[in-house]
This record gives sequence, structure tokens and C-alpha cells, in this order.
Amino acid sequence: MLYNLGSINLDHFYRVPHLVGPGETLASHDYRVGLGGKGANQSLAMARAGGTLCHWGRLSRQDAWARDTLARAGVDVTGVELVDEPSGHAVIQVDDQGENAIILFPGANHGFRAPGLAALLAGTAPGDWLLLQNECNGLDQLIPLAADHGLRIAFNPAPMTEAVLELPLSRCQLLFVNRPEAAQLAGQALTSEAEALLDGLARTLPTCETVLTLGGEGAWYQHGGQRRHQPALPVRPVDTTAAGDTFIGYYLAALQAGHPVAECLRRAATAAALGVQRPGAAESIPGGDEVERALRDGLA
Repeated sequence: MLYNLGSINLDHFYRVPHLVGPGETLASHDYRVGLGGKGANQSLAMARAGGTLCHWGRLSRQDAWARDTLARAGVDVTGVELVDEPSGHAVIQVDDQGENAIILFPGANHGFRAPGLAALLAGTAPGDWLLLQNECNGLDQLIPLAADHGLRIAFNPAPMTEAVLELPLSRCQLLFVNRPEAAQLAGQALTSEAEALLDGLARTLPTCETVLTLGGEGAWYQHGGQRRHQPALPVRPVDTTAAGDTFIGYYLAALQAGHPVAECLRRAATAAALGVQRPGAAESIPGGDEVERALRDGLA
């Protein structure tokens, strides 16, 4: 079983000609509200990929529709608590080239407390997976507790902050990072080649399996002396929001199904490539049947 302690946000999308600059007022030519948050996106992607998981999260009572959206996709939401405080939300700009800029308000996602975390862990079994991102609080307490309980921990340190460097990351089994996250963790320049980033991560976290996602440069897997590269698929992005979350959800579903690393990477890259060709966050995540067709027939 996989448990995901993850953010649930309301995403406010604004489509703009270019990302707004300092002191600039810019008119948006589209606006919508949808389900988001890295945690919710990753749970939704894993469920759409056919994975089995339970989401742990906190959400305002007035936004229960977001919980119901996850449930309809097949996510176990018995660990989602409805509370009397604002939900987390994000303000997302997406420009005409598909790039995005995001402002995040954590809200209820930062209301986890030690007794509640202990109660959640009590329902797990040694060998289960715990997926984490950096949009919820309490990770400094949860990671050692979960590791001591025998859980295998997958961590996506997004958004990357200085506090991540203080977490007991050596107790994680699997790390998902993009270029800026890898550079900060490995003490490398942002412009470093993939091999240098992987070398730095191997020195910093030698026992962790690492998946490094590099957008148009593809993705890398590393563990011990093994490295494997998954080339990027040739698509033109419309909106890159949730591409990384889609990749992670599909990778973990493939891992749960017993696929080898090469197939996990291929399925994750295919799902992400499909997702970036459409706008939005949760709504851009493809379904499992669509990914299977793309794997069989090739991307359109």
C-alpha cells in the first residue's frame, strides 16, 4: 500500500502573454479554478495509472468537492480531514509558451500536528510506501517516525527550501528531483550537466534511489553504480503545470505493479508528455487507457 501525505490546493489559473514582471500590471485572457497541490496531483496521477493509494490531507469544509474529485478517481480519501480553516491555494500564471510561475498559500496543508501524524502512521504496516512533498508541515517529525515504523519513503522536495537541507533525507528510499532541487541538494551549479548533478547526489545521499527529471533533456535514474536515461518524448508543450507530478504518480504506479526501472521511466515520461500538451494541473493528467495507447502506438 502507498500513503501520500500531500497538499490539496485550489489552483487559480491565469493565462497570460508572458509571465508578469516586477511593477507590471498584465491582463489575463483566461481564468479558471481547479484541483491542485503537488500532493493531490500525484495521488490523482497514481490513481489514474491504476495504482492503489490512500491520501492523507487537510481541506476546508467548504471545499469538500476537491476531496470528492480524488475519490471519484479511485483515491482512498479516508485520511483527508475537513477543517474549519482556509484550504491551501495557488495562483498560477501560464504564458503562451507553456511556462508557468506559481504563488503558493499553504493554508490547511500546514496544520498537521504530531498526535495526528502518529495516528495516521498507526494504520500502516512495515513495507508500505509513504510519499511526501514539501507543501505540508511536520516532515521533520514524520520522516523519522515513518522510517522507524518500517515504511519506505519517497520524497519530492518541492518547493525546495533551505529547511529541506535539514531533513533526515538519508532515511528516504526514493528521491524525485528536478534540476534546481538537485543542484541545491548536491551543492552544484544550476547549469551543471546531468552527470555532475547525479555525482553530487550520489555523494550527498549514497543510499537513496534518485530520479532526476530534466524536462526536454529527459529523466535519469540512479542507484549505487546503476544509471539509466529516459529520453524526452518529442512533443510541443502547451502547459507544463503538473508535469512533474504526473511523472511521479505514474512512476510509482508502475513500481507498485512490479515493473522494472526502465519501464517505470518509460510510462512516467509518456504520461508527462501527454499531460503537457493540454492546459491545467489536475485536468491535464492523462488516464491510464490513454497512456497505454500512447505506449502501444506512439505519441500523436
